[in-house]
Amino acid sequence: MTTCAQRLLDLLEAYGVDTLFGIPGVHTIELYRGLEGRRLRHVTPRHEQGAGFMADGHARSTGKPAACFIITGPGMTNIATAMAQALADSIPMLVVSGVNRRDTLGRGQGRLHELPNQQQTLSGVSVFSHTLLDANSLDEVMARAFAVFQSARPGPVHIEIPLDVMPQEIDDTPIRVPRFYPPGASIEALEEAAAWLTQAERPLVLLGGGCADAADSARALVERLDAPAMTTINARGVLGEGHPLDLGNVSSLPAGRKLAAEADVVLALGTELGETDYDLVGDEGFRLDGRLIRVDIDPHQLTANRLPDLALLGDVGEVMAGLVERLPKAERDGATRADKVRGALAVRERPDVAPYADWLDALRRALPEATIVGDSTGPVYAGNFLIEMPAPRRWFNAATGYGTLGYALPAAVGAALAIPERPVIALVGDGGLLFTLSELATARDAELPLAVVIWNNQGYGEIRRYMDGSDVTRCGVELVAPKFAALAEGFDCGYQHVETPNALAEALQASQRISRPTLIEITAKD
Repeated sequence: MTTCAQRLLDLLEAYGVDTLFGIPGVHTIELYRGLEGRRLRHVTPRHEQGAGFMADGHARSTGKPAACFIITGPGMTNIATAMAQALADSIPMLVVSGVNRRDTLGRGQGRLHELPNQQQTLSGVSVFSHTLLDANSLDEVMARAFAVFQSARPGPVHIEIPLDVMPQEIDDTPIRVPRFYPPGASIEALEEAAAWLTQAERPLVLLGGGCADAADSARALVERLDAPAMTTINARGVLGEGHPLDLGNVSSLPAGRKLAAEADVVLALGTELGETDYDLVGDEGFRLDGRLIRVDIDPHQLTANRLPDLALLGDVGEVMAGLVERLPKAERDGATRADKVRGALAVRERPDVAPYADWLDALRRALPEATIVGDSTGPVYAGNFLIEMPAPRRWFNAATGYGTLGYALPAAVGAALAIPERPVIALVGDGGLLFTLSELATARDAELPLAVVIWNNQGYGEIRRYMDGSDVTRCGVELVAPKFAALAEGFDCGYQHVETPNALAEALQASQRISRPTLIEITAKD
């Protein structure tokens, strides 16, 4: 015999989960029984929101889910923001929580950490939320969770286990881990899509985050079509650095919009065609006048935001490989089309990008293999337009989509734990950093050589600009930042203040020579 809690740990190991983020509490103690000596690594954040963001960063870096152990009630409402960010960006995350005894659920007795209906509260920020009423159904529920992670559009899954179910004894039967494969598009649909693309004179490819694990197929497809491609933030690096057909995230800019409107066939791959990727200026000026082919693993996304002329339901990587097999090598002079758009865009000279360009160059020059994790701050917004990466899963942030502040530091911790051999940079503003500053202690505990680059503009600079542009008197945005040097000393971390991009590059390189985080402060002039 074994207990439900022990079976959960066995299942996590069997499914290949290697990291748990959690703050032990009275409602999760049983989950920790027997945790020592296992392959599972436990990391203690300082706030449940930090646990969620760490799991998010871990998953974005690897494509594989991490798990969180969270207490009932306030622990779950704390992590809800991180779950919502992961849901918006299709990030796999397993959140296991406690909940009060089965005989007390929904009775409003004022018990510790009681929510009227925790499962219902969390269902809105998860792919599904399940209350485990019988320990014998745990294997089935876990299989359902990993079916979502591996064969559907991923996102957070929440499983809550009542206190009296955690120690419940069940048979210690052999664990069966199903092999899940995502759906594939029909041959008829592939052939029709290939025919449209073959006949196209001005094709355009839109690459979304669903392409992140199929970079080779994406590159082969774009080159076979000889067509310009726009890549969303979550697809950055899919085509590699400096690819002549890759225009990056330019769909909100005039020349990018003109290219999109003039395309006679548009192939949208693994992208929801959402506002924060294609209409950042908010005027709904992104038009697709040609025939639209959409490919997605989620049937709901096939019609979201833009109705397609042809929709293919299936794994994006498999569809791209199938199209490459069916398409002749085209010669459409796509690189010339892309160069013409680049010249018209002049992204680096834009007033909202230019102040950050040299600083972003310094990041890439100093640590070219680094993963850069961003918050909602000026240099991240500029980087979403400007920066190029050698591979996917190296540039991600919370500046779009759900758009939460405080993401960068804990997500960077998760990324650094996931791939310790790769440098990680957290790029954050002074305002956003204070949302989750406590997770600096987690990074220090783990002895991570994490570089935390702080763009210090004494408050909420982006909102200041919005207020000024909207003729609203500034209120609530002029804040006094703390003395980051003193904070670094208090957390036993390194600190450097830099005034030039070259000094930033030197500080970044130095940060990798110590086994603790380094705060690198830039006093912004915006």
